[in-house]
Amino acid sequence: MRLARDTPVLAGAGQMTYVDIDALLRRVYGHQKQGARFGHAKVGGYDVLLRGLSPLVATVSTPVAAPVVAATRLRNGAASSVKGAASLLTEALGTARAAGATGPVLVRADSQFYAGKVVSAARRAGAMVSITVGSSPARQQAIGSIPDGQWQPVHYPEAVVDPDTGELISDAEVAETGYTAFAGTRHAYAARLVVRRVRDRSREQDELFPVWRYHAFFTDTALSTVDADVTHRQHAVVETVFADLIDGPLAHLPSGRFAANAAWLVCAGMSHNLMRASGSLAGRFHAKARGATLRRHLVLVPARLARPQGRPTLHLPAYWPWRQAWTNLHTAAACPPRTA
Repeated sequence: MRLARDTPVLAGAGQMTYVDIDALLRRVYGHQKQGARFGHAKVGGYDVLLRGLSPLVATVSTPVAAPVVAATRLRNGAASSVKGAASLLTEALGTARAAGATGPVLVRADSQFYAGKVVSAARRAGAMVSITVGSSPARQQAIGSIPDGQWQPVHYPEAVVDPDTGELISDAEVAETGYTAFAGTRHAYAARLVVRRVRDRSREQDELFPVWRYHAFFTDTALSTVDADVTHRQHAVVETVFADLIDGPLAHLPSGRFAANAAWLVCAGMSHNLMRASGSLAGRFHAKARGATLRRHLVLVPARLARPQGRPTLHLPAYWPWRQAWTNLHTAAACPPRTA
């Protein structure tokens, strides 16, 4: 909260804020690791069982600011993704509001978090939801009720414009229908089911009729169908946070004690947020740069500390390519007095 108050790390939070929640599995090897269990993970596109610990992470971002870590929780490796997600989401939404998210807040998540408790937690905090819906008979029935005339093409990789008609020729189309999630439970909620379908080009032979793969998500936003689909797919930004954490402190979970590793996860989130705040102070480019870039440009600066006449003097390289960004950060953080 103090970082958001003192730095532009969450610029634009007054207009729109995104809260993304996701889980991952970090593999461990020690036989005495507390909480280490076998859980499902994807390696090289394959579902495999790995022995490890499962961090649950919620991030906060805006359309113009990179995501920062709002809440973390360490679980045993066999824990399902949704375990503890509702309470963690409540904590993350409270942090987002305290950090200046006075405008609309949208919670985005994958199908593992499509649960009544998660949606209800978001609604109690006054947030909107955009959560992927897994395959089910109710979902298939809702998709089947969408008229053919409602499908509209969307910009997708390799989409082209017809030179004669000017229409978008795309292998992806979106449509929506009304849908009641968790019907028959105390978490029942009526909103929109936005469906994206993509032509299945995996078969080499000519097809007799088009074959589509369907991807649906449940949302209560007021965005158009196409904009809602684009906004939901941007949930993948949470993977960049995971990549930065794995490339840094979460390269391993060093202790054999579960509580110590939980504290390590909290410190990893704090270090990520400090790097993001430093980047936002350095300049526009570094505000959204990856963690490795921030460390290379702003932290790993070759310098020499000398003490002529007992006065500490820091000698920096004269031709450092990112000297202006480093100077901006130093000026904002240290606020040195102006010289005459």
